[in-house]
Amino acid sequence: MAANTKPKTRLRTRRSSYAALARAELALLAGIASTIIFSTIGKGWLANLNQIHIGLPLFIWLFGVMVWCSFSVVRHADALAELLGEPYGTLILTLSVISIEVTMIAGIMLGGDNNPTLPRDTMFAILMIVLNGMVGLTLVIGALRHGQQRYNLQGATAFLAVISTLAVLSLVIPDFTTSTPTSTFSPSQAIVFGTLTLLLYGAFLMIQTVRHRTFFLEPEGEPKPAEELSVGHAEHRIKIRSIPFHAILLFLTLLQVILLSKSLSKILNHGVEELGVPIALGGIIIAMMVLAPEAMAAIEAAARNKLQRAVNLCLGSALSTIGLTIPAVLAISLYTGVTLELGLDRVELVLLMATLFISLITFSGVPTNLLLGVVHLVLFLSYLTLVFAP
Repeated sequence: MAANTKPKTRLRTRRSSYAALARAELALLAGIASTIIFSTIGKGWLANLNQIHIGLPLFIWLFGVMVWCSFSVVRHADALAELLGEPYGTLILTLSVISIEVTMIAGIMLGGDNNPTLPRDTMFAILMIVLNGMVGLTLVIGALRHGQQRYNLQGATAFLAVISTLAVLSLVIPDFTTSTPTSTFSPSQAIVFGTLTLLLYGAFLMIQTVRHRTFFLEPEGEPKPAEELSVGHAEHRIKIRSIPFHAILLFLTLLQVILLSKSLSKILNHGVEELGVPIALGGIIIAMMVLAPEAMAAIEAAARNKLQRAVNLCLGSALSTIGLTIPAVLAISLYTGVTLELGLDRVELVLLMATLFISLITFSGVPTNLLLGVVHLVLFLSYLTLVFAP
């Protein structure tokens, strides 16, 4: 009797484990189902976007599933961060999210009418959301809960030095070159600046992960919150398994976002072209979808008094946006001949310079305070206002 009971118990345990895994990975399952649908019957739906009752529900569907999958990517990246330690966990998350951005921008560049400013608008939106919106919220929430917070000054300085250099080279210099009549790079300039961008970003990654890894860790001597004494906060949200398990599921979930991005790109192209909305709004929508998981992770880290992780997430997102997206879109432009305007207009240029200046002040000394967070939020709200009322 006991011999027959043991196999049944094991079977029930196995079924329960599979059911728990399926519940935890509902986002992945929804992504796979959506990918199959839009690869088959969904193609016909995308061909009739002129009908508002078709276009809007499809946008809500795709946007919701892709954001859901993005949060699942963060969940697995969080687990990898616990298993691998910083800064590798944050780096994995940042590179995963930026791959979504590059895919979305590439899909829009290669589909529909040529929109030469959308890649620039998307990158600028990400910089404004990250350096003003995300940084401002993390500083305000951290200050309200913990007063002043500390971080590793050397790491923040390294981030901002590279961000400022690449932002000026890619978004400001094209306005002042004379090789082309518009705010674009000539082919030779695109090759040189794209290569220099990759080289500088690669040098930063070497500093971050090998030579000066301690620059991006919690400052020595800082007391750890009580909840950090356990294995980590991720274990309260998910069961931490092995590195291969989380790496594979992160890749599979990210793959669904990338595959669905082509369909969402068609809807965004149609909306920008047909509805008469501000062109920059398409960039903001992409930025919101891409940054939502990282924003939540950064805010949570600041609320738990782990400001260094929040700084790594925020500044790492801004740096990866320029360091990886710029070379990618320049390569696509050179290969396809699609026009790419990178130079900002006068108002955007002033906002970028003000943002970089305030960011350098914010991260020029420790600890942080509430006022600096409010200043960043004011700049962010100013940016949103100028998008709709230029």
